[in-house]
Amino acid sequence: MKAYILAILKTGTNPTTDKTELQELFRGHMNNINRLVAEGKLVVAGPLGKNDKTYRGIFILKDIATIDAAKELLQTDPAVKAGIFEVELYNWYGSAALPEYLPASDKIWKIKH
Repeated sequence: MKAYILAILKTGTNPTTDKTELQELFRGHMNNINRLVAEGKLVVAGPLGKNDKTYRGIFILKDIATIDAAKELLQTDPAVKAGIFEVELYNWYGSAALPEYLPASDKIWKIKH
């Protein structure tokens, strides 16, 4: 088992419906995800289906020492910073093999396409 931080992204307090602004924020959100993956800090990210808790997606972060450090790290996400998403953070324990998910996924993706 290995310690991770689970981030649950929820609908934030920013009610903007401006399509241009939202496109820019989501572009920044995706760029931030790619940066965190490249830095080896993000193991899993993805959206959640419709639910009654306003949960929008999850991140599983690795090698982050504290909840406060994770909070600071996620403030680099433009969609979080702008209030499109709010983040709930939890200490979470999972398989030590979980970081192998992304390299395996990339290999499978390349084989299928």
